[in-house]
Amino acid sequence: MTPGGIFLPDQGKEKPQQGKVLAVGPGRRMEDGSIQPVLIKVDQVVLFPKHSGMEVKVRGIDYLILSEREVMATLEEE
Repeated sequence: MTPGGIFLPDQGKEKPQQGKVLAVGPGRRMEDGSIQPVLIKVDQVVLFPKHSGMEVKVRGIDYLILSEREVMATLEEE
């Protein structure tokens, strides 16, 4: 609970996860049929909530599939 009386669940206290983007789809299809391009690019490092996305295993390698909406931020690599 915050001093102002707002209750924050434990989930809100978890630190975000970090990952490197390996692939990006074409974008999201809008209601009018057009495609909204993705702003995130391959090789960017992104932050996302711990329990987001969908885990898949391809050829023995684990991947996490996220929608662009689940990405909290992108980081600059030095």
